[in-house]
Amino acid sequence: MTIEIVGPEVEGRLDWIALTEAIEAGHRLPRAEVADTILRRGADTLLTRSAWIDGLGLAVKAASIFPGNVRRGLPAISGAVNLLSDASGELEALVDFRLVTKWKTAGDSLLAARRLARKDARAILIVGAGAVAHSLVEAYSAGFPGARFSVWARNPDAARTFAEATGATPVADLAAAVGAADIVTSATMATEPLIRGAWLRPGTHLDLIGAYRPDMREADSDCFRRARVFCDSRATTVHHIGEFITPLAEGAITEADIVADYYDLASSAFARRSDDEITLCKNGGGAHLDLMTARYILGVARGA
Repeated sequence: MTIEIVGPEVEGRLDWIALTEAIEAGHRLPRAEVADTILRRGADTLLTRSAWIDGLGLAVKAASIFPGNVRRGLPAISGAVNLLSDASGELEALVDFRLVTKWKTAGDSLLAARRLARKDARAILIVGAGAVAHSLVEAYSAGFPGARFSVWARNPDAARTFAEATGATPVADLAAAVGAADIVTSATMATEPLIRGAWLRPGTHLDLIGAYRPDMREADSDCFRRARVFCDSRATTVHHIGEFITPLAEGAITEADIVADYYDLASSAFARRSDDEITLCKNGGGAHLDLMTARYILGVARGA
């Protein structure tokens, strides 16, 4: 079998809405088998995610997250995505790691927002000003034409630089910015909550991306108390990420309060019920989403 190499040259042919449809279609296939391992050395992390979906194939994604690399002028995240044949298990393609990660992460959030945010949502606050934040502007612009973006970051200089690059408006008062937003999307490395439930106004959709370890959270437990709570995958978030572990331990919510994940997309469960309810979705990622995204990218590369 010839191993295909798919790099960033294909990105100009990718489409955010088509990706969300591919992810939704992937969840109509048999439920994915997934397995994660996390190895740590201080602040540095090696995250290995594997998935197998009958009919779609296998994927193994290894990611190193070294936050200190930013000070060295190096990427904080590096790795590789291996796509293997469902029929034979042979290595079928190597798909660019950053391309898969970018499109999987923002596409995951966009799919949830297309179901959970109000249709008239236009005021979008991005919390964080890193690489994921840039892709969120692209994704949310495709899903919410005419969106107006603001950005808050702990480093005001980073927020200003981001604003200059994207046209977003930098804001200094996070509480006021959250209270003025229709959609709040957060992509930070926070280990203590940045977003308070008391700040959320009725009708807001809260998109939580950044936390991926048991010791990480971006939103306080009051956010979970006030919102109807969703996630992309119960299997990869509920008992793995501090965003859920802490409010569950505190009794702020129970597992029964997590209304739906993407395997409920085919039903009416994964949906907003009214214009004034607060919705919250935890974007935990997961190798099954990397597999779906890599398959979409490979299909585009092949001209499908």
